[in-house]
Formats: sequence, structure tokens, C-alpha cells
Amino acid sequence: MALPNILKENLRIPAVGSPLFIISHPPLVLAQCKAGIVGSFPALNARPEAQLDEWLAEITEELRDHDEKHPDRKAAPFAVNQIVHKSNARLEHDLSLCVKYKVPIVISSLGAVEEVNQAVHSYGGIVLHDIIHDRHARKAIEKGADGLIAVAVGAGGHAGTLSPFALIQEIRHWFDGPLLLSGAIANGGAILAAQAMGADMAYIGSPFIATTEARANDDYKQMIVEAKAADIVYSNLFTGIHGNYLKGSIRASGMDPDNLPVSDPSKMNFGSDKSKAWRDIWGCGQGIGAVTEIVGAADLVDRLVREYEEARHKLAA
Repeated sequence: MALPNILKENLRIPAVGSPLFIISHPPLVLAQCKAGIVGSFPALNARPEAQLDEWLAEITEELRDHDEKHPDRKAAPFAVNQIVHKSNARLEHDLSLCVKYKVPIVISSLGAVEEVNQAVHSYGGIVLHDIIHDRHARKAIEKGADGLIAVAVGAGGHAGTLSPFALIQEIRHWFDGPLLLSGAIANGGAILAAQAMGADMAYIGSPFIATTEARANDDYKQMIVEAKAADIVYSNLFTGIHGNYLKGSIRASGMDPDNLPVSDPSKMNFGSDKSKAWRDIWGCGQGIGAVTEIVGAADLVDRLVREYEEARHKLAA
């Protein structure tokens, strides 16, 4: 099955900038889209909830203006991440705004709900659902998602535990639709590798935290530049779901990253301003060894494009 046009047109490389909780906001999304990859943000980043209307208006208007001024290099589309979990009291409100602005791509997480997919399909948008194993992938497609984001071991945030080779091949046994891969992808060669193993696109998050447009504090960005894969810890303490975090931020909060207790999964909460996760405990994936400096998002995309083309030529030779 061919990729829908929305995931092909105006992209310089087959990549999506993943939605970074707290960090992604209009300046980063716009920079990603104008540079030629899909930019995205979690709806919950807009607070109070009325701000989401303002953000969607800003992004759609600025991208429209960009395309009018640069018809030869139009911007890539943008995406909004919706947490489809009972703890998200804003889902109905935020989804209605996605419908209002005809958001091209909606990324659904932590729950597959037919009504969400139907709402996005009502105006011609597509839904990509993130999963960490095959069972949830099947359920998402059964409920009407258009594509899947396979979140493999090593991804930032709520990562899975399966090898990308295992996860992609299991899904490709039965699904030939849009399939993205997330998990320690931080250079252009890794994007090409994702395609080689059967994914259509790469899903990249942590490198964009260390960009000038990202809404992360300077210490967070610098820690990513200085850290390596060994500086990442996998724990469910902070949100009730296992995720990858920077050890340095855990130590700075007064905890021992090598001896963290286990949390009760029933205490999941993604809408609370009181949560230390993401704000004080910094999420990050294992691929950050490729991040050596803080740069603009467009410069990062340029590097990824260059490395991707170099990897293709090297293999062809």
C-alpha cells in the first residue's frame, strides 16, 4: 500500500519530528515543517486549553503564508498528538479544535478509540497511532487508525522494550499501510535503516530537544549534548508507564537513578501541572550520542538530509 500523499508531498526526507511533552510548541513545529519534515506537538502542551485555538490558528496561517511565498518549496504538514486516555479530561475539547482547523495528521496515544479516528476522517485527515507491541497495533487498525508508529526500545518518553527488527517484522506480516519507527533514531543513516527494515518513515524526538526553538531550558539541552546512551534510565516511577529519562535530571531531583522504586500503573496522569515528569525529570532517548551541539531545527534537518543522502550513496556504491 502506497503512503498517502500527506506523508510524501513536500518532505525532504521521510521523517516526523515527534511530539515532545512540554517542549514542542509553534516555533519548533513551524521550523520543522518549513525545513521539510512533519512537525508536531501534544495538544496538552497548550495551557490553558484555550491556547490550543491560538496555536492552531498561528501554525495554519503561517504555513499557508509560507506556501504562498515559496510555491517551489512548500512546507511539510503538521501533526497534533492526542492522549486518548481516561485521565485526559481535555480530549473532547482538543479534538474539536483539530476538526475546526482540519489538522492534517493526528497522532493518537495510550488508547485506540473509533470516535477519534472518525472525527479526523470527517475532514480528510489521517490518524497515526503509536504502539509498543503487535497486539495494540492490531487493535488500533481494527478501530480505524490509518497508520502505526512502532515505538521500539531506546525511544525517548514512553518507550517499548522490543527490538525495532522484531517489532517491524511482526507488524509487516499483516499490515502494509503507513508504518513509522521510533527508537534512538538520531542521524540520517538511521532513517535509511528504518526504511531498510520495513518502516516507511522515521519518528525523531530527542535530537530536537537540543534545538534553539525547543521549549526546554538550557540545562536540559546541554545535558543532551553531553550525555550518551548509558546516561538513560528506564522507569515507570514518574507517570505510571515505563519511559526513558536522563539520569542527570533524576539525580538533580534528589533521587538515585540506579535504585528507583516501581510505580502503581493505576496512578497514570497526563494532565496534571503537578507532575514532576518531563518538567523536572527529563525524558530522552538512547540515540543522543549523535547530538553534539545545540543548533536550530532547520540546521538539524539539513544534517539529517545530508547524512541520509550520504548513506544512500554509500550503500549504492
